[in-house]
Amino acid sequence: MELKASQSAGEHGSGLTKVGHAHGHGRYRVSRTDNLSGGAIGVNIAASPPDEDPDPGPIFSAEECERIDRLLVRKLDWRLIPWLCVLYLLSFLDRTNIGNAKIAVPGLQESLGNMSTGRYNACLTIFFISYAIAEPATNVLLKRFKPSIFIPVIMILWGVCMTSMGFVRSWSGLMTARWFLGLTEAGLYPGVNYLLSCWYKRDEFGIRAAIFFSAAAFSGSFGGLLAAAITKLNGIGGRPGWAWIFIIEGVLTIVFGVLSFWMVHDFPDTATFLSERDRARVIHRLSEDQQSSAQHEDFKMSYFWAALKDYKMWLGMFIYMGVVMPLYAFSLFLPTIIAQMGYKSTQAQLMSVPPYACAAVLTIAVGYLADHYLTRGVFNICVSLIGVAGFAMQLASQNPHLKYAGTFLGALGIYPCIANTISWMSNNIEGVYKRGVVLGFVIGWGNLNGVVSSNIYFEKPKFTVGHATVMGYMIVCLFGGSLLMTILLRRENAARRAGRRAHLIEGFIGDEVEILGDMRPDFLYVV
Repeated sequence: MELKASQSAGEHGSGLTKVGHAHGHGRYRVSRTDNLSGGAIGVNIAASPPDEDPDPGPIFSAEECERIDRLLVRKLDWRLIPWLCVLYLLSFLDRTNIGNAKIAVPGLQESLGNMSTGRYNACLTIFFISYAIAEPATNVLLKRFKPSIFIPVIMILWGVCMTSMGFVRSWSGLMTARWFLGLTEAGLYPGVNYLLSCWYKRDEFGIRAAIFFSAAAFSGSFGGLLAAAITKLNGIGGRPGWAWIFIIEGVLTIVFGVLSFWMVHDFPDTATFLSERDRARVIHRLSEDQQSSAQHEDFKMSYFWAALKDYKMWLGMFIYMGVVMPLYAFSLFLPTIIAQMGYKSTQAQLMSVPPYACAAVLTIAVGYLADHYLTRGVFNICVSLIGVAGFAMQLASQNPHLKYAGTFLGALGIYPCIANTISWMSNNIEGVYKRGVVLGFVIGWGNLNGVVSSNIYFEKPKFTVGHATVMGYMIVCLFGGSLLMTILLRRENAARRAGRRAHLIEGFIGDEVEILGDMRPDFLYVV
């Protein structure tokens, strides 16, 4: 079955004719036609011969194809998602456990020569600087060295850095360890999101990204419980309880890094856990979804420059900074905020668990709904307001119970928007390396704003500057940026549906259209 749609724009306008499969698009053959009597120009996009697409197997009925696809996606889910979630849980645990170490008894600051608040904040800041510097290049490295090599290697390296933090005896030693921790951890989050975006269709990716990122929320819950237990080792081996947090969690990361050489899989075209026919079907599904991401592509600088010229990347960076800065502020200082409400060290660790658990549930729910309706902007817009309300409660009242309730709303307003924003950007950037570069810049810039997170919570017990800064980021960047992106993408989709971008492919032949990626006139953005 074929679908055909044409649009003409007046006597001298241009038209676009699309010919593709009923459930998507293959490759294209483009020609320019001139109406000699009227002067109108048309553009025909015709499907390439069937043998140019990967062979997905025998021809089945629509119902049978859906059943086969469901079984295939379920197989992908079980082989890809659980292990990657565990890796990100360890990653987020390792970058934020310094907050738990701070409120341990004796605490990190006390043990390292009564470290000042300014020096402690510098230890938080230096992580984000090295993390953000390394991130834009990590997806290119992941593509070149394969996920099954790149991810395990960086895990082992950051596990070593994490373990070394348990043996530092000075502020300068802690600063050095935190610098290299950021440098080595930088590749995991953008790399995994990039990897998953090369396996799943656009209306399947959001829920998987949400489940993956929910590991960060679970790490908040798990981290508080684990820290409360580990600090009971205080004095063993001559090391304080906070040092054992770093040592045990670092060794755990190294172990999982070694296992990842066998547990992390590569891209669809080389995946060893799939049969040849299943690999072809995965690639065919992505082709139908207007993605070429599963297929081989050699790096060219033109992909890098295409990413830099795309306004969606810069606006995505603006949106993402509006949620990542609040994320780190919340994660790093939640134990301190709860302790300032009057709760003791162990109790404060345990009371940090429920807000994270609720955030994890909402993150997955938003991912499912955004995939189901294939719209993401409206979820960022609405959910961000929940977070704004939560931090407003922190500013408005000094009642411990009300402030604790505000931490729930803060978590609910932050965590779902992280995964949703990354899914939104991945959905709307097509091309293997272009998407990798864009995700690297978006995530890297967002994490650089962790520098701000590290230096705004210093006025005990109200933390007015901290809470107000977080609110400002969420209102201006997250809410405002998401609203602007939604409006711009809707306008562009309307222009493409009306055929006003057809002139971009006049005279193109064959794969020249597909190379355009998300700039193809028939590529509609997820709003």
